Amino acid sequence: MRPIGNVTRGTTGVNRLRRADRWLAAVHGRLLRGADRPLVVDLGYGASHTTTLELFTRLRRVSPTVEVIGLEIEPARVAPAKPYEREGLSFALGGFELPVPRPPTVIRAFNVLRQYGEAEAWRYWDVLTSRLAPGGILVEGTCSEVGHRAVWVCLSGEGPRTLTLSARFNAFATPSDLADRLPKTLIHRNVPGQPVHAFLRDFDRAWAIAAPYGANGLRQRWLKAVELLADGWPVCRTPPLGGTARWRLGELSIPWSAVNPVGR
Repeated sequence: MRPIGNVTRGTTGVNRLRRADRWLAAVHGRLLRGADRPLVVDLGYGASHTTTLELFTRLRRVSPTVEVIGLEIEPARVAPAKPYEREGLSFALGGFELPVPRPPTVIRAFNVLRQYGEAEAWRYWDVLTSRLAPGGILVEGTCSEVGHRAVWVCLSGEGPRTLTLSARFNAFATPSDLADRLPKTLIHRNVPGQPVHAFLRDFDRAWAIAAPYGANGLRQRWLKAVELLADGWPVCRTPPLGGTARWRLGELSIPWSAVNPVGR
């Protein structure tokens, strides 16, 4: 059977997904450690095996028994990855049908749904979350070419749970610059009257007010801006999703309910 999905551009590179990997290991390491035979699927890894290998290496540090399978629908991308297989890491031909031996604990799908329409993106969210192991999660997002700006959604079998923004402090002028990395389900909703538009507008406002803190570095400005934003938005404040340890990395997570599009 032909894999389900469309071939992506395949753009990838060393450390492009480091921000999402770091978040996954820190926030959901306990999920992986507590799972019986934890399986992670890297869906649509692109023209190079690199980011899948990096994911495997980083997750093995927090869960020594995790297995990672990289899936691609383009056979010409699978063959060159095969020599990099090792115990716990493999590459296979596949798409949204997820031809894997058991339900995954985690599915990572980055820069995959961006090429689809909004309705298709919502549908594939349902398709992928329906394949998860009990308690499993889907991490779906988009990042810039070098990975300095990224936005992702964490979903469970019940639907989207959180939205996370992550960026290098010198990779944006205002937080709303990350709007071009919003998932497909939100990117066209960044208009007046929609919650995500109001969220980014208020984040920009907090960033502007926090400008004096920039004298001590952009990290201090970000920390103050997040603190100000949290006065009016339900920013995740406590570990593992929130708190100073996450914010210092240029991260911010918020419940999906706060940005869920009007009309959905």
